[in-house]
Amino acid sequence: MHHRRSDWRGWLVCAVVSLISLLPAVAIAAEGGGEHGGGGGLISLDKSLIVQVVNFLILLFILQRLLYKPLLAKMEERTGAIKRSLDEAQAARAEAVRQQEENAAQLRAAYAEAASIREQALREAEEAGRKQLEAAQAQSRKLVEDTKAQLDGEIRRAREELRRETTDLALAAAEKLVRRTLREEDHRRIVADAIAGLKTS
Repeated sequence: MHHRRSDWRGWLVCAVVSLISLLPAVAIAAEGGGEHGGGGGLISLDKSLIVQVVNFLILLFILQRLLYKPLLAKMEERTGAIKRSLDEAQAARAEAVRQQEENAAQLRAAYAEAASIREQALREAEEAGRKQLEAAQAQSRKLVEDTKAQLDGEIRRAREELRRETTDLALAAAEKLVRRTLREEDHRRIVADAIAGLKTS
């Protein structure tokens, strides 16, 4: 339908252009006919007018065929190229928007992943620090207990040693005191009593 309308407009334009170019020739023919025929009308239907009409039709066909159709085809081609360029630009814009949204989504995902990794690392570091602290506290408690047990053992040994030494000193002092206070006869009596006690037991 659009093509037919374009052809009709093309024929109309060509007809108008041809009529404009034909008007001087028609006026000349009318003037010549008036001179030869003695005023037989505005336009005389002679051979020159027929030739002009034929020339007009030929010119109309040539203009329509050689000028208007190539021009119309060129304009349609140019319109199609512009439309394709606009479509391509719109497609490129849509692709750019899609790519931008995809990049934004990837960036958000990367931020979320980085935050998750950071949080996991913090949790692991906190857990490792807690375990190290517990291990250090346990080692400290064990060291304190071992040191306390060692000190207790040394204190017991020192007390036993002090008790032995005190006992030895007391016995020695008692022996010296007994030796000083007892006479030889008392010594003998004590020894005899001790021997008798051994025999009865």
